Amino acid sequence: MAKKGSILVVDDEEIMRDVLETILSGAGYKVDLAKTGEEALEAFGRKPYDVVLMDVSMPGIGGLTTLEEIIKIDAEAVVLMITAYATFDTAISAWEKGATGIIRKPFQNEQILAMIARGVKKRRHEEERQTLRQAMTRSVRREGFIGRSDVMENVFRLVDRVAPARSTVLITGESGTGKELVAKAIHDSSPRAEQAFVVVNCSNIPSELLESELFGHTKGAFTGAIAAKKGLFEVADNGSIFLDEIGDLRPETQVRLLRVIQEREFTPLGDTQPRKVDVRIIAATNVDLKEAVRNGTFREDLYYRLSVVPIELPPLRDRKEDILPLVQHFIRKYNEENGRQIAEQVSPEVLSLLENIIERAVVIAPTDEITVECLRPEVRHPEMAREMMRASEGTSSDIDIARGVNFYDEVRKFEVDLIRRALEQTGGHQSRAARLLGLNATTLNSKIKTYNIPARA
Repeated sequence: MAKKGSILVVDDEEIMRDVLETILSGAGYKVDLAKTGEEALEAFGRKPYDVVLMDVSMPGIGGLTTLEEIIKIDAEAVVLMITAYATFDTAISAWEKGATGIIRKPFQNEQILAMIARGVKKRRHEEERQTLRQAMTRSVRREGFIGRSDVMENVFRLVDRVAPARSTVLITGESGTGKELVAKAIHDSSPRAEQAFVVVNCSNIPSELLESELFGHTKGAFTGAIAAKKGLFEVADNGSIFLDEIGDLRPETQVRLLRVIQEREFTPLGDTQPRKVDVRIIAATNVDLKEAVRNGTFREDLYYRLSVVPIELPPLRDRKEDILPLVQHFIRKYNEENGRQIAEQVSPEVLSLLENIIERAVVIAPTDEITVECLRPEVRHPEMAREMMRASEGTSSDIDIARGVNFYDEVRKFEVDLIRRALEQTGGHQSRAARLLGLNATTLNSKIKTYNIPARA
């Protein structure tokens, strides 16, 4: 006979377990047995059940406490409570703790089967609603991605598959490929969607402050710790934390992160008591962590813990068919912002020009990453282009072309000046400075290091 549903029977009396198993198995249900609340929680933690049929009065933690714990694990769990003492107070207490129904001993076989059938039906309806909600959520959240290429379709499918799980995810790809978008899509399509999604850029926070940011600290833990501070892992409890540029972590911070993954706990700086935490970790990097492991700058055990589910994002140069959808996306965006109605179709000449820009960047890229430096100077620095045009027209200019200049030196000076001014305006806050300049935060951080610009210019 085909199994109609899975039932967990929890009762400390062996004869009652046998009776209920016989009734339910004979009706086509798959039945598992537990004789204590502790056994029930262990079984429920291993796999979901359509219905839990449980006695109220049991040794150990008891039926009502077990009911509470089951509802914590699955708020939509269908739990039917059996009691020989169906007092008003017992019934109210069970209802308040999340019971779906109360069955009083002695019961009729038909009564048990009818309530089980209703419970299974309720569970199926809830699963269908949940599936529909997730499908609708994914279809909406997917709009954040721009692309119709086969490689991006593969990414979409992988996001859909990995979202419901708790496993850590490692997203790899060049700067600007949308790693944070993918991380947010995973969170938003997961059971944690209503909880916090905390973003941490490991390259933007000074290494000496990163541990305090991640794990928090007690008052007086170090000079300047004038009050206790909650760490970002605690802020993200029951939600997700996105650790961008994970390859920049110091060795000691790598050790602490490994413990969080393994033990699901952390200890704030200056404290001695570990704190339990339930956080899904999604990490990202634009560097080769395997190479970092070989070089000894990244822990091998941490790498394997992070990359349980790897997702590689392809750069735009590997998916030219996505250029047109990207162009159309930005046309729609700026139409809305400026009250225009420019057609989303672009001429073949424009599309060809955009493809040429990508092709040129691929050809001259000194590494395996397309950076801002790979674009034409007039694209990177429209202000510089305008300055050159004014100079060529005989208008005032700070650049004396007549004396001869090194173009790339002038561009470099111009970049340094822009970065310094942006840092001054934002008080040294790199993320805000990057937004002012229209740069990716990691790109700005790389330029600051390359040009040796003080964080507070």
